[in-house]
Amino acid sequence: MNKRDFPKIHFYDQDFVDIYDKTWTWIQDFWVDSSLNENSTDGYFIYPQNNKAEIDQFEAIFSSFFLVYSNRNFPAQQNIDYFYSRQEENGAIRWKYDLATNQPVTTEDNPEGIGIPLFAWAEFNLFHKSANKRRIKDVMSILQKYMDWIDQNFKQDNGLYSVPASACAMYDSPRSGTVYPIDFNTALAINAMYMAALGDILNDKDLNFQYKRMYFSLKTRINSMMWNNDTFFYHDLDLHEEKLPQKTIAGFWPLLAEIPNEDKASQLISHLSNPNTFGAEHPFPSLSMDSPDFSENGEGFHGSVFPPLNFMVIKGLEKYQRWDLARECSIRHLYYILDAMFPQNPDIKGDLWDAYLPCKEGVAKKTNDANFPRQRCIHYAGLSTIALMIENVIGLSISLPRKTVDWIIPNLEIMGIENLSLKRNLITILSNKTQRGWEIQMESEKLYYFTINILGQKKKTLPIPSGKCSMLIDKL
Repeated sequence: MNKRDFPKIHFYDQDFVDIYDKTWTWIQDFWVDSSLNENSTDGYFIYPQNNKAEIDQFEAIFSSFFLVYSNRNFPAQQNIDYFYSRQEENGAIRWKYDLATNQPVTTEDNPEGIGIPLFAWAEFNLFHKSANKRRIKDVMSILQKYMDWIDQNFKQDNGLYSVPASACAMYDSPRSGTVYPIDFNTALAINAMYMAALGDILNDKDLNFQYKRMYFSLKTRINSMMWNNDTFFYHDLDLHEEKLPQKTIAGFWPLLAEIPNEDKASQLISHLSNPNTFGAEHPFPSLSMDSPDFSENGEGFHGSVFPPLNFMVIKGLEKYQRWDLARECSIRHLYYILDAMFPQNPDIKGDLWDAYLPCKEGVAKKTNDANFPRQRCIHYAGLSTIALMIENVIGLSISLPRKTVDWIIPNLEIMGIENLSLKRNLITILSNKTQRGWEIQMESEKLYYFTINILGQKKKTLPIPSGKCSMLIDKL
């Protein structure tokens, strides 16, 4: 087996496997070396639009979550490192840059070019997929300066942060009057939470304490000021700290930050299956369906389904052990992506997109915008077809530094992964029905610890030696 091949997945629905394979095939078309003006993984992973080569912070962070599974064919950290290399003396890192000039891209409503701050979350994930502790040491000072810049420029007297709503990558969401966006403040809490975790990895108690204190301060304010006991939802605030009426998908970010207690989390999660709010046929619309601004055509962030926001919600469900719901929504979401990839109508060309219809199969629309949605937008779609496929449909959670692989599944099915590279260790985990019952076959080059968790039935952790082995589930 060549370590430069991509990991293979096995699943009972071959269409899921096909779309996973096709995504890897297409990714290479979007690595551009701007100095040579040609494709190269020495360049950057960008989506060219309107003949411009812009590198986007939101896309750089989120795309790293599926690029980590490429068996090092594609560097997951390369785009992120570009942003670090552009850091200014005051700590600023802007949300977009023009690759031709390396100059920041700003807009009238976002003159500072502030983006959604999630670098520490991405770094924590990169660490668990690479075990590269040296990298954390190298980037920590950059991350600290960045957090200090945000603190000095956007923190208000009430302890919350005020930025333009457009900074949160939901550019046309009906959030008029927003001064304190729920998603930005929660993303900063997530970043602080993972900064504390990175400090822990470095055995730096001061760093850990500093960012834990910041996290708990934000958690307290978000819960007390942004939660609405009548709507069971987190809302943006206006200039006077009053809650704005719109319920957008941004209100689910607090799940990922572990901000709500169990009662609030249950109330918030209930919206995901409520047919009047976010329980659409295609999970999850970007705007609540009871909003007067909601559109079944999507109309940008007026209801379209966006893969990175679905990824955020599903990772939030995991924080509260809602594994079943996370998997069910991942599968439903992937079926709608498949419908747009292989449309029934022969006159429609199938592809991967960055936005889908919320109430039926098909691609979202936006009046008077020919560039919406973006076609073959791997930067977004790969989160669903690769990351959700491995982590939530197949159900694998991998940590290289801990030498652990957790397999969390609601029930046994014929599925698994083959030749996934964990640094210098290739692993294979496959489940099959045999005459002796359900059997899990494993192959590894080095020892690791395997936890199988069949929800509500069995949970067992076993050391898996190098070489080939198998286990019968009935014997556990």
